[in-house]
Amino acid sequence: MFLVNRRGEQILGEPSYRSLADVPQPPELVAIVVRAAGFEAALDESLRAGARAIVAITAGIGEKDAAGLALQKAFANRVRAAGALLVGPNCLGIADTGTELNLTWDRFLPGSVGLISQSGNLGLELAQLGHDAGLGFSRFISVGNQADVDAAECLQAMIGHAPTRAIPVYLEDFGDGRAFASIAESAAAAGKPVVLLTIGATPASARVAQSHTGALVSDSIAVDATCRASGMYRVETPQQMIDLLQVLLAPHQPAGRRVAIAGDGGGHVALAADRLIARGLLVEPFSDRLSASLAGILPPTATTRNPVDIAGAGEEDVFNFERVVRLMAQSDEADALVVTGYFGGYSEQSEDYRRLELDVATALTRAAHDAGRFLMVHSMYPKSPTSQQLRRESVPVYADIEAAALALGRRADRVANPPLGVPSLPPPSRSAAPVPTDYFGTRQLLAEAGIPFAEARPAESEDAAIAAAAAIGYPVVLKALGAMHKSDTGGVRLGISGEAPLKEAFREMQHRLRPTSFSVEKEAPLARGLELLIGVKRDRSFGPVALVGLGGISAELFHDVAVALAPVTVDEGVALIRSLRGAQLLLGYRGRPRLDVEAAARALGALSQLAAARPEIAEIEINPLLVLDRGILALDARLTIRLAPAKLTALEGR
Repeated sequence: MFLVNRRGEQILGEPSYRSLADVPQPPELVAIVVRAAGFEAALDESLRAGARAIVAITAGIGEKDAAGLALQKAFANRVRAAGALLVGPNCLGIADTGTELNLTWDRFLPGSVGLISQSGNLGLELAQLGHDAGLGFSRFISVGNQADVDAAECLQAMIGHAPTRAIPVYLEDFGDGRAFASIAESAAAAGKPVVLLTIGATPASARVAQSHTGALVSDSIAVDATCRASGMYRVETPQQMIDLLQVLLAPHQPAGRRVAIAGDGGGHVALAADRLIARGLLVEPFSDRLSASLAGILPPTATTRNPVDIAGAGEEDVFNFERVVRLMAQSDEADALVVTGYFGGYSEQSEDYRRLELDVATALTRAAHDAGRFLMVHSMYPKSPTSQQLRRESVPVYADIEAAALALGRRADRVANPPLGVPSLPPPSRSAAPVPTDYFGTRQLLAEAGIPFAEARPAESEDAAIAAAAAIGYPVVLKALGAMHKSDTGGVRLGISGEAPLKEAFREMQHRLRPTSFSVEKEAPLARGLELLIGVKRDRSFGPVALVGLGGISAELFHDVAVALAPVTVDEGVALIRSLRGAQLLLGYRGRPRLDVEAAARALGALSQLAAARPEIAEIEINPLLVLDRGILALDARLTIRLAPAKLTALEGR
């Protein structure tokens, strides 16, 4: 290692050189830590010296403005032309604990976590939280502005890095999100789960990202779809990331949702049961046989049905914790074991208790692991010697039962809902005809894709509306075209039973809304079905994202939606619909008939295939899609196109 500083003075007792040309041998890697004004000179000097890799910690270049971004791109091109690699700029360095390389602001303890972070400070916070939880790091890469080396390349490298077993990622700008998702899918398949922390769920966080890193933040819903496809776990905070990593790095993973709980206080075990159940886990009563076995070693005041309150048996003999855990682990009545409450605190009382509790901790850990069971501990004393030893033996330990429940619940959700897979995009449509943007053109486009619509006819005048209604047959619906949400503006009149009310509705809408035109449509049997919304939105990073949710006026009120990367198959569409909170309304609820979920899934599949094959479509939506006991009926549609890369326009004539 050589230090280069223009003064040529000693730095912390080490000599420095005035320039890279003075360094005794050609450098393999150069870390540039200078102000933005001196970056270009330092970069050129590094390349002339033969550097193969450059870590640019310098900030204030590409994240400032368009001119700075252009300059950053020019620097990256210069590096590539020289056959070198650039990490950054605006990063906090890199570390590899296996080779003791550390070009960061902090110390990373050795371990199996490979951390990729676009934010340097968040990377440091994750390192600190990881150390507190007993987690160490194999590598840390602060990617910064990703001018050359990006997060996807770093993720790919982690897959082939043997010491790395789990990969947490903090990212604001995904670049080619589909490529990133495909690599994350490969990481999961290789047994290296990816845990993602990102921002953009609110306009405020999006503004910060744009001003801080120049990132284009993907819509939060597209990130959810990407995680569902690739198998990434999404978390909301750095602490949640570390909490989940503890679970994912445990030697035995829970195979289902069944949890056995044991503790030494009724309050702790009852609260643990509530929080675990709230996170989708199952706390089911034990069999008579297991309950009797537990009763045989515990006081008469103990509860033994699950959760288990040992009721002071720990004070009588601390090894009762091990005996309870062993019986639960060997019973095959639980997928995960949770010890909650005071355990971990005996070692704080005296040296004798410390030695005894450490022995018990080792014994109960062995009992769980020998049986192939996942074990976690919630302790009132998360920093005690016992808790530290449990972590060293790969047992997750938490100070907060809610944190433990949330982490375990996320893992159980993934077991119950395996990744859908990152779908390949179809080849772009060869059709030379432009995508129609008017209401009837959009209907025709979707009808050709196999989605049936209610009969409709255009009407430019009152007489044309009367003629259309006569041809269709009453009752009819009158729609004023041109508004995006027609029902919100009073642009839809249902149940028109004759010529007189049709004239009245036409004149009233024409006077109030001045629409471009009208549509007269056959009234659908709304009472016989349920309205859904299906649509596809093209995300700037992840491409087309399919969405299904409760439709009509309920769509934005309840926000009951499910998402997936498009295109989706019929089976995936069925799974998405079944995952809705209101799915039971479709599946037959309290005597209602079961509706044609498969037909709705076929419509979603056709819509997603169409949108995926037409890159010019920014957004396409059918709302509502009426699902009947047999078949479906699309009642309204809109389409948004991209006229230019930086400009979108909604041309709709609904």
